[in-house]
Amino acid sequence: QVQLVESGGGLVQAGGSLRLSCAASGLPFSSYKMGWFRQAPGKVREFVAVISWIGDSTDYVDSVKGRFTLSRDNAKNTVYLQMNSLKPEDTAIYYCAATQRGRASWRQGTAYNYWGQGTQVTVSS
Repeated sequence: QVQLVESGGGLVQAGGSLRLSCAASGLPFSSYKMGWFRQAPGKVREFVAVISWIGDSTDYVDSVKGRFTLSRDNAKNTVYLQMNSLKPEDTAIYYCAATQRGRASWRQGTAYNYWGQGTQVTVSS
């Protein structure tokens, strides 16, 4: 049984930082690209970031470039999303997800096979 479990969400003031973690089990973690998506109230889910199998390649949505950093530790089956300089518009439920699809589709939620339950991030102004 595949499980992706996010943690690290919470309430932070604008300009602050949070580090989200996603611990995976039940799948060959190093064979999967790991992505993060978010969904704010009343909005559609959007792609945030993705990291390649061994962590040598990442991709970010423009709105988080330079503020968010995605990394992974394959020995721990865990991916980390370091979020700095947070803004109120970053408020959302953040989901991690796993895919074996290629770069051409890794920004699309439909490409992902497995999803976590989500963790709430709230940034106050």
